This record gives sequence, structure tokens and C-alpha cells, in this order.
Amino acid sequence: MTCCEGWTSCNGFSLLVLLLLGVVLNAIPLIVSLIDEDQSSQNPISCFEWWFPGIIGAGLMAIPATTTSLTARKRACCNNRTGMFLSSLFSVITVIGALYCMLISIQALLKGPLMCNSQGDSTANCEFSLKNISDIHLEAFNLQWFFNDSCAPPTGFKNPTSNDVMASDWRASSLHFNSEENKHRLIHFSVFLGLLLVGILELLFGISQIVIGFLGCLCGVSKRRSQIV
Repeated sequence: MTCCEGWTSCNGFSLLVLLLLGVVLNAIPLIVSLIDEDQSSQNPISCFEWWFPGIIGAGLMAIPATTTSLTARKRACCNNRTGMFLSSLFSVITVIGALYCMLISIQALLKGPLMCNSQGDSTANCEFSLKNISDIHLEAFNLQWFFNDSCAPPTGFKNPTSNDVMASDWRASSLHFNSEENKHRLIHFSVFLGLLLVGILELLFGISQIVIGFLGCLCGVSKRRSQIV
């Protein structure tokens, strides 16, 4: 097995783990919503999970590249230049899915749970578009809805500085499952931070497979096709 095939096989296994992790993370708020509310249409955590960033973006869109890359371990379709080219081509789909997962996760972390928005459980708070993404600025990521003692401060209340939030409010809101609000905030933060990390890793593995696939296509792979490992 050449270096190209070995790296492709490693990428396939890594993508498989990330794929499964993305699906599980995406399913967590959906399951909690069904258990707590008994209605799938009402969810105090969020509604960004209904865009399926982990199931579609990090999941289904990563299947072609994952399947093709894993065959390198058996020296199957990736044991030729065409196979390596296909693994590189399918990785483009993985990159697109990873970007989709990342963008939705960023938007979800910026907005916070539905209960932390002034409009309550309105699904208008979970609109996702490229325009919304382009309006995001770094200073908007203060995550006060997570660090504050309450994610919905009273009207006219002056927002504390980020240092005050980190120093005092983090201790004040223990963020355990001692209240419904803390539980929903912690689930929302954990799920979409996890999906963001999954998207970043899938993006890196996808780009690396695009590069290694083209190298395998140009330089060739091993010729021992008769042996099955």
C-alpha cells in the first residue's frame, strides 16, 4: 500500500467517526424536544437543528468520500488512478457539507436558544441564509446568553462587559441541570459547539483528501491488486 492509499484509508476512518458523531449530536436536541415537549414542532432549545447540519452536512454529504476512502484499505477502487481521482472528487462534496455544518453551527451559537430571544419560540429566530452569515462580526460572539445568570436580561438592563461575564456570571449560573433554562442552554451550546468542531475537522480531512487524491492520480498507486488485506 502506497502513501497515498494509506493516507486515504486513514481519512476514510476519520470521516466515518466524524460522520457518526455529527449525526448523534444533531439528534440530541431533536430527542430532547420530543421528550420534554411531546411535540416536535415546539422546541425551547433551538430550531437550527431542523436544518440538519449534522445529519445532512456532516453526515449524508460525507458518505461518498468516506465509502470511497475506506476501500483503499482493501486495495479496491482506490488501487488505480481513477479511484484516487474519484476520492478527491467526492471530497469536494464533503467540504461543502462541512462548510454547511459550520455556518449553521456558528449562526446557532450566535443566536442562542429560542428561549433566549425576545420573540420567544418564534421560528423566525432560526432563519439561515448567506445574508445572515455575512452580517456576523467577531464582537457578536460574546455568548452572553450562555454566560449570564439569565439568558434574557430585563429591558433596560445594561449588559456587563465580557470580563464581568467571565468573572462573576459564570459562577452565578452553575449551568447544571438544576433548571430547565440551564439545561436547554447547556444542550444548545454543547451540541452546536460540537457540530462546529466536527465541521472544521471534516473540512480539514476533505481538503487533505482532495490533495492526496490528485497526487495519487498523478503519481499512481500500488500494483499488487491480487492480494487482499
